[in-house]
Amino acid sequence: MAETAFPRKAKLFISLLLIVAAFAMYWGWGLMYGTWNIVARESMGVYAIVITLLAFGILGLLLSLKQK
Repeated sequence: MAETAFPRKAKLFISLLLIVAAFAMYWGWGLMYGTWNIVARESMGVYAIVITLLAFGILGLLLSLKQK
């Protein structure tokens, strides 16, 4: 029995959700703490999470669009 692949629309939705979550977290953190400096020592952890979310979102988007 062949396995069914994860639906392309679901991959696209999850990828876009990760990208939106990254921008929302960056924007929310910047507004809450008044810092937009990516290289500030006290903000490195948050921006590491933002970069990770953004990277996985873009990678998933590229892979789901390439799958046609």
